[in-house]
Amino acid sequence: MSDPIKLDIMSDPICPWCFIGKAHLDKALSDIPDHPFAIEWHPFQLNPDMPRAGMDRRAYLEGKFGGKDGAVRAYAPVVQAAEAAGLTIDFEGMKRTPNTLDAHRLIHWAGIEGRQTAAVSALFQAYFGQARDIGDHDVLADIADGIEMDAAVVRKLLETEADAQDIRDRDAHSRSMGINSVPTFIVAGKHAVPGAQPPELWAKVIEELAATA
Repeated sequence: MSDPIKLDIMSDPICPWCFIGKAHLDKALSDIPDHPFAIEWHPFQLNPDMPRAGMDRRAYLEGKFGGKDGAVRAYAPVVQAAEAAGLTIDFEGMKRTPNTLDAHRLIHWAGIEGRQTAAVSALFQAYFGQARDIGDHDVLADIADGIEMDAAVVRKLLETEADAQDIRDRDAHSRSMGINSVPTFIVAGKHAVPGAQPPELWAKVIEELAATA
């Protein structure tokens, strides 16, 4: 296929199904290196009302799912799906649930430099693989450095409200379109694919796109 096809992805760096969904997509795209997709990541905060400093993760989960047992039940399918996808998630190491506004700002700035997917991958790995607090500016600056962005510039930007309202507005725009959960993938600006779909589905989508090209 000659012309790229836009694949817009609404996602949040602390969303485990987004992490799993990206792994599935990555596998499909690695199996089909001449895939047609031009990928852009878009902000969607699972917890838009989270305090900017984040909060204790256990308190957050037990409050959200009605106690410890509820939280364990809610996360059992996540653990199973992550293992099936070959992903390791350090749930035991996670102490805080961050507000992800600043992480989304980093993704936005990385996009300007053509490093958006690298930023998303690094944030997922930092949060799920290493249990780092991706609401912390030091952590975000370190992640920026790891994907060859200027950490000092990123740190200075994080200390301001640069692009924060833009992130909130884009999040609100997605919700106004009817998106209420992530990941949500939009193919060619018109076909919505919700959830962490398996690689086989993406292979089929690419095959159908090739057939109609």
